[in-house]
Amino acid sequence: MDTGQLTKRAMLLEPVEATDADGQVVQSWDDRGTVWCNWKPRRGGEGVMQARIESRNPAIITVRASTLTRRITSEWRVRIDGRDFDVQEDPTETPDRSFLEFLAMTKGAK
Repeated sequence: MDTGQLTKRAMLLEPVEATDADGQVVQSWDDRGTVWCNWKPRRGGEGVMQARIESRNPAIITVRASTLTRRITSEWRVRIDGRDFDVQEDPTETPDRSFLEFLAMTKGAK
């Protein structure tokens, strides 16, 4: 991966739990920062086709390794071009340790 291939801006959203006025636990998403990323849609396979039928789009997202991006877990979300992607797995490092890659999927039709 080359830094020049990071052509999209991704907002990193961490889940936060709070209590509303009625004492109910409410989950929201806090913006932890914006980074450059590479968004690559997944191709082929039965699982990918099934996800597309359900209006979910799996993709591999690549970001530069940093203190912020190393905090990403499978509970986070990423917003790219106004679309929210749920992170499906904890990020893995590329062999040169410069980038992190993870599978993410859109929420589906609203």
